Amino acid sequence: MAISSPFPASQPSPSHYTTEDKVKAGLTAFFSIAEEWELSVEEQRALLGAPSRTTFYEWKKNKSGNVSRDTLDRLSYVVGIYKALRTLFSQAAASQWLRTPNQDPLFANRSPLQYLLGGSLVALSDVRRYLDWARG
Repeated sequence: MAISSPFPASQPSPSHYTTEDKVKAGLTAFFSIAEEWELSVEEQRALLGAPSRTTFYEWKKNKSGNVSRDTLDRLSYVVGIYKALRTLFSQAAASQWLRTPNQDPLFANRSPLQYLLGGSLVALSDVRRYLDWARG
């Protein structure tokens, strides 16, 4: 029995997207999310792994550029966190959750955003897993 592809013939499958496609989509999503979350430039840079200011502004302007695997992973985690928050909460409640101190041992009475701004890829992964757990 043959299995048909879930992707229409006119669209490339996810494995056919180039790194450039992924960078453009990731940066476009990231900067939209950052605006919705009202993140400062320094907060955005921290979530992206602390690129230079020049690199950051090039990414913001062009939605493209030389992006490391680490940065691609960070973009993916931020999009996943955003999606999970929007599943669990309204837009306003999601922003409030990010900025409210949390008693969970993971956050140790810091807000989830403060935890994320520590800059580690592990923090992004932890929050993504935490929210995936909360979604069930």
